[in-house]
Amino acid sequence: MTETPAPRRGGRQIVPRPERWEPGPPPPFVLGSAPTLADVLAAVPPADGPLLPAFPNARHSAVLIVLADGGHGPEVLLTRRSWELRNHRGEISFPGGRMDPGETPVETALREAHEEVGLDPALVTVHGELEHLNTVVSRSYIVPKVATVSFRPPLTPHQAEVERVFWLPLAELTRPDTYRSERWGHHPLDHVLHFFELDDETVWGATARMLVDLLTRVTG
Repeated sequence: MTETPAPRRGGRQIVPRPERWEPGPPPPFVLGSAPTLADVLAAVPPADGPLLPAFPNARHSAVLIVLADGGHGPEVLLTRRSWELRNHRGEISFPGGRMDPGETPVETALREAHEEVGLDPALVTVHGELEHLNTVVSRSYIVPKVATVSFRPPLTPHQAEVERVFWLPLAELTRPDTYRSERWGHHPLDHVLHFFELDDETVWGATARMLVDLLTRVTG
């Protein structure tokens, strides 16, 4: 008989769960899948979409979803934000940040990745982007750019912003013991949040939404 694996620990991220919540729906992607890097890139739309924020005065941002081939298939670059930051402290995120005046989303994503983890833009090939995100609490409009590097370069976190830098195999995200969802709030304003509980971290919020988008495109 196959034993059910124990739940993964999930780290010590702070999740501001409301009083009203319940377990959410199953994953929209295929559990146990092991996509190749070619599979991932084939599923990513290459064209730049128009910037269409859902609310006025949105703060435009861009993030860089960097992938590299590893020993267990494609791996994605993630960071843990510093616990000293005022907002989103200790959360797992992609390198990224606010767009400066006159910048394109690609320029922002590359600049922020260089500033946060020391990733040389010359090593990066940008292939496309995922669905743009609107975050209500921070009133942010986020453009996720998908890119690759041919090897995993040495990276150095900017200590004022980033506490940890790590590469995570996508196969870790599709393990049956990793993903769950929760439905927060009261109908009709309730919404689903995604969680990836790893052995030492929990990925949730906008970062988890982008990973779900990516995995759904690849395996769905």
